[in-house]
Amino acid sequence: MDGLRLERRDAESLNDIRPQLLRVYAEIYADRLQEEFHHVERFDERLGWNTEVPGFGAVCGYLDGRPIGYAYGCTLQPDTRWWTGLRTPVAANVITETGSRTFALSELMVVQEVRGTGAARKIHDALLSDRSEERVTLLVEREHPRVRRLYESWGYEWRGEVLPFPDAPLYDALVLQLSGAAVG
Repeated sequence: MDGLRLERRDAESLNDIRPQLLRVYAEIYADRLQEEFHHVERFDERLGWNTEVPGFGAVCGYLDGRPIGYAYGCTLQPDTRWWTGLRTPVAANVITETGSRTFALSELMVVQEVRGTGAARKIHDALLSDRSEERVTLLVEREHPRVRRLYESWGYEWRGEVLPFPDAPLYDALVLQLSGAAVG
């Protein structure tokens, strides 16, 4: 995508643009903001949790100086709740976290006008380009099979169904291997 500028952010520098990120979120989820789980305040709370975890990283995309999307996540710690709510039986080693094994991609979003242009993939790849973890995981709403297929076309593999919070939608957990180790 011509003119796309990518900017890497850590937890501290993300605070400088947090209001912009919340506006992008509100634009993308405009039709779901009445759902408690998708309120801007709940999203901001989840964003805050992520920034407090070691290994936090974010990449923001700009077009003509306007934020058009972003991705962020953190390294799953041994006491993570990421796999809480997993409804699919899996081997214990699939969900065992060491504090350096898995990067959790918490959000990847782009505004409607740039969907289908490759902007999301560029933001995704920039975020993961210097990660040292073995793998990355993300959650995709079950109601969005097209998004799941997109991630699978990028190499992600399904690991199970997850209900991360009682009021959250049902998600599919996907994993992408980042290093030469076996996918777990």
